[in-house]
Parts: sequence; C-alpha cells; structure tokens
Amino acid sequence: MSRPPSLSSRAEALQPSLTLAISARAKALQQEGRDICSLSAGEPDFGTPSFIVEASIQALRDGVTRYGPAAGDPALRRAIASKITNENGLPTAADEVLVTNGGKQAIFNLFQVLLNPGDEVLIPAPYWLSYPEMARLAGAKPISVPSSALDGFCLDLQALEAAITPATRLLVINSPSNPTGRVLSLDELQQLAELVRRHPRLLVMTDEIYEYLLDDGVEHHSFAALAPDLRDRCFMVNGFAKGWAMTGWRLGYLSGPASVIKAASALQSQSTSNVCSFAQRGAIAAIEGSRDCVRQMAESYNERRTILVQGLQALPGITLVPPNGAFYAFPQLPDGCGDSVSFCKKALEEEGLAIVPGGAFGDDRCVRLSCAVSRETIADGLSRLARLLPAG
Repeated sequence: MSRPPSLSSRAEALQPSLTLAISARAKALQQEGRDICSLSAGEPDFGTPSFIVEASIQALRDGVTRYGPAAGDPALRRAIASKITNENGLPTAADEVLVTNGGKQAIFNLFQVLLNPGDEVLIPAPYWLSYPEMARLAGAKPISVPSSALDGFCLDLQALEAAITPATRLLVINSPSNPTGRVLSLDELQQLAELVRRHPRLLVMTDEIYEYLLDDGVEHHSFAALAPDLRDRCFMVNGFAKGWAMTGWRLGYLSGPASVIKAASALQSQSTSNVCSFAQRGAIAAIEGSRDCVRQMAESYNERRTILVQGLQALPGITLVPPNGAFYAFPQLPDGCGDSVSFCKKALEEEGLAIVPGGAFGDDRCVRLSCAVSRETIADGLSRLARLLPAG
C-alpha cells in the first residue's frame, strides 16, 4: 500500500480548531442519543431577514448568476463605502473596499499582502482563535499580549508598547470582542492612537464584525475615524454575518488604503475570485435597508446576555467581566477546575454541556459561553455548569 503524500510545512504547522472538535464531539453524542445542551454557538440564532432573502431570489430570477469583478459588485462596494462614511464616520471611496467571502477571508487576504516572513503581529489576548493561525500562514509570528478577567480584560497599553520590536508590523484589535464581549471605550481607543503615533511603522487592523450588537447605552467607535491622521495605516474588517444573521452567506469586506485593497483584490482573483453574485445583491438590500431588524436582534441578545451574566455571577468561584457587546460571556473558572480543554471535555462527557475552552482564545483559565440560544437553553446550561464546579 502506497504512503499518503507528505504535507507542506504550512499544513503541518496548522493547529486543529478546538471549537470544531468540541462541536463534532457534541454532534456525535447527540447521534448516540445523549441529551446535549450547547452554549457553544458562534453565530446568530435568527434566520436572515426576509427582505434580504427576497432580494437574492430576485437576483437569481434576473439571471445574476455569472462571474463578477473579483473585488465585488461595484454597487455593493459603493454601498459599503457609503455605510462606512456615514455610520462609522470615516470618509471612504468604493476603491477602498474589497468584498470577501466572509470576514475571515478579509483578514486572510490582508495578512497575505501586508506581512513578510519574520514580521510580528501583536494580538491582545483573549483573541479570536484564527488570528494567530492566519499570521503564521503568512509567515509572520503572532505575539500575544495577555490580559485577564481579574483586570477586566482591559487593553494593557504599557505591555502592548513593551512588546513592540523592530519586527513588529501589525496590531490586531477586535471590538466588540469575541470571546469576551468587551467593547473598547472612546478613551481607550484615543490612548491607543497615541501609542500608534509613536511607532510610525505600525499598522492597525480592526475587526468590527460585532459593531451592531451592543448593550443599551454602549457605543461602538471605529479606530480609524478617531485618528484620521493614521488613516493610511488602518484597515477595517467587517461583514454581514453577525448583524444581519447571514453567517452562511459568506459576505464580508475589507476597507483601507486603495493600494492595499488593489493588492488584496489581485490575490483574491487568483484564489476564490468574486463572492457569490446573487448573494451580493442580498447584501446590497441589507446595507441600504432599514436597521430595524438589526436592532431587534440586538435587543434580543441584550435580554439573553443579561440572563446569562446574572446566572454566571450567581455561581460560586466564577470571575466574570460582564460583556457589553457581541453575544458571548467569558468567565474565569474557579481554582481546581484544571485547564479549559480538560474542563470542557468533562462538561461534555459528564453533563452533556457543550462550551468552548478558553485556551483556544489565549486564556486557559476561562471558557466561552454563548447567549445566541433560547432562554431555556441558557438556564439548562447554567444548571449543568453549576454541577461541574467545585463546592463553594
């Protein structure tokens, strides 16, 4: 029997996804007849609003089924540019926008066209789990800058600046955050801008995919809009998945200086080419339509986030920074629970509770729970979690 082909060093270096492993095991247990309660969801539990679906159906009827420009439907690029200009306060032209297959491809493309082997990427932790892997795929070295639940997951600017070296190329910021749900304040972002000004070679990528999912009274601020003098060094990643419940549509976008967008578009033309043509018509309907549906979904998450937070705060030994955005909570487990991967495996096997280990996000003391599930599922999950914790 012949041996399988050897893999590239890039493929060999890739780390398996802990979130996918937990999900696969949970599904396998369900198929065996186990009662599984999942608080691991990383996507909205709503259907895509009907007016968006109808716009794509109409596009199909109109024959919008052919190849399109790699950078995206010109009408969608204009609509996104208008949205960034008017909602985010950052004047943007259509040639400064690239439509991508989800926000993930926007990040991947940006890393590929900006980073060289040996470059360093600063990633405040906790972080979305794909950032380090994408940096490595570009030949760069991810540098984690830790924070903790004990200090409120605040951005440690002193530690961040101390981590900057001559090899530092890019800083990644995610607000609202996955996994913590924390939203960076205006003051924090202004202090961050002062830091970036002191380091002329440093570029900044902001992942703003959860910008609409905010607690009452909380505001989202786009970094580049607060620091127009840094605009040529700033890149925004966003998309339609979370705000409009369009995860499976794979519609994201990257915005930034036109020269970099042109390079990222050229890269995309040699990989996936254009995003699905008729799906882009749905995106146009979404971004040009009323935000009422987005606000209604956000209000529902707010109600369920409160239930989850109150339930976690009532558990003995839990340390929780109350989230004020996205649809996650990221509690630190009590002493004696072991590492997060072992704890989540135990939770799944013994209690049928699917949650995500914090080690995947750069903090092995924590676990991630989602409120994008029913209120009954949240209550059930909290009861199962309580049985797993050491006696108070």
